[in-house]
Amino acid sequence: MGGLAVIEVVALDGDDTLWHSEQMFVDTQARFRDLLAPHVDLDHAALDARLLEVERRNLSTLGYGVKAFTLSLIETAIEVTEGRVLGRDVQAIVDLGKALLDHPVQLLDGVPEAVDALTGRYRVMIITKGDLLHQESKVARSGLAEDLWAVEIVSEKDAPTYERVLRRHRIDPASFVMVGNSVRSDVLPVLALGGRAVHVPYHVTWELEQPDHDPADGDFPVLAGLTHLPACLEAMGAEAA
Repeated sequence: MGGLAVIEVVALDGDDTLWHSEQMFVDTQARFRDLLAPHVDLDHAALDARLLEVERRNLSTLGYGVKAFTLSLIETAIEVTEGRVLGRDVQAIVDLGKALLDHPVQLLDGVPEAVDALTGRYRVMIITKGDLLHQESKVARSGLAEDLWAVEIVSEKDAPTYERVLRRHRIDPASFVMVGNSVRSDVLPVLALGGRAVHVPYHVTWELEQPDHDPADGDFPVLAGLTHLPACLEAMGAEAA
């Protein structure tokens, strides 16, 4: 592939790319099912579908993150019990949300070493979405912040958002690579702007992060873990030489 620009800026997603996140939501959802089991005649799949429906409905007003998830859990509990959910159960759901907010930041395997290798060669930043306060806290607690060139916490990760971020930091899209676990949020919008992307799948993906269509094979590298990223970027850079 000729004509590619030299890679100058590498942006890393946060949740499920640098640190574990979605598995904790999955575990919390399982506890939510157990909490409601005595009060509703719904199997797990039906209750999960109702929650997903509420989350989808709330996305435009509540956005992403633990607080939005917790409110959707409460709303789902009220709906499926037809308002009969007990106050103590609502409090238990609130406590589930607080436990998510307080959960320690657990980096994925090889992340510190990969970030260290990258910062010596590129301007490295985080672009992650979700609740501002919680994401700022996770970045700070990750121990990675001091090595980063910039941190951007956004409410959505679509092409217009990336375009604003790149313009603000005066980054040429052609010299930019986005790395993350979500094809929908970390890959497709960046490719649409003329940038490059690397997909590092996590073992579980939230339904609302699934892409609307399957991307064409070969449009972007797919890695088994972040430990492979430095070599991948080096190969991508060689293509631009």
